[in-house]
Amino acid sequence: MYSILLIGSQGQVGRELRSRLGSYGHVTALARPEIDLSEPESLRGPMERALAAQAPRLVINAAAYTAVDRAEQEPALADAINHQAPRVMAETCAQLGARFIHISTDYVFDGQATRPYSEADPPNPVGTYGKTKLAGEQAIQAVAAQHTDFAYAIVRTAWVYGVGGKGNFVKTMLRLGATQPEVRVVADQVGSPTWAADLAQALSQLGHQLTSTGLGSGIYHYTNNGVISWYDFAVAIFEEAQALGYPLKLQSVVPIRTVDYPTLAQRPSYSVLDCGKISASLGACPPDWRPSLRLMLQELYTQTHERADERANQSADQNADQNADQNADEGANSLRR
Repeated sequence: MYSILLIGSQGQVGRELRSRLGSYGHVTALARPEIDLSEPESLRGPMERALAAQAPRLVINAAAYTAVDRAEQEPALADAINHQAPRVMAETCAQLGARFIHISTDYVFDGQATRPYSEADPPNPVGTYGKTKLAGEQAIQAVAAQHTDFAYAIVRTAWVYGVGGKGNFVKTMLRLGATQPEVRVVADQVGSPTWAADLAQALSQLGHQLTSTGLGSGIYHYTNNGVISWYDFAVAIFEEAQALGYPLKLQSVVPIRTVDYPTLAQRPSYSVLDCGKISASLGACPPDWRPSLRLMLQELYTQTHERADERANQSADQNADQNADQNADEGANSLRR
């Protein structure tokens, strides 16, 4: 058992990490408003206090600026969060002797490959988001070059979704499918969906190896197993959701081309990552994407209905209280008469 400092505990990956890391050690979480990633230098104080108070051996950064299109309009903010903040985190870890895990993205590549990207393939980001994420990777590696005893892992992933996410693809499809008869989805971009829970489990295991078994520092790739298009993913989401009883008005999913759905930032047409390195390190391959999607939808369905039941019970209790108050008032008035 060891101490762990988790930065960005409120996001979809951070929430899953927080629920899993407890089996590996004591977890201290830093998130807004305790820290402000848009002011990277302000991270040093909270991190140093947390490291001194809890003596963590592992720091995991699950925070990032992930608004791909908005990054084109806010390049300075994206750079502060995706580049400068990880640099400060790495410097602080190196100075205080903590291991560091940082989550990165397939967007460091240009998406023009025809085979899965390996960790050794040269990056070539085409948008602000990918460029700032690559700069963050390079900043961590620069710190490691100056501190030979600094151990780190950069984990690139892609197409992440989870129960705790607000704007991920799965939740967006469910929202649209519940209100619209037709959904149009890009069919010429392919990748590997990644359930945040599976990613968090892999990160937890990787962190354990980094702190306990002398795992070598470097870059790792992790996604769920399998390759599909966004269109195929959407079709699978609706098939699984319908089987679980989600209320859907959807009648058809229409495949479209990337050129038919213009965006501020260019999307990679090929986002498949080779996960052989991390599979060898963890001794297991990532789960297939479809069973993981099914598990996520089951969990979300259960949570949604539990909340609905709680609201119904609260409403019933309030009505009962109001009726009791009304009856008491009527009884009192009757006695007065």
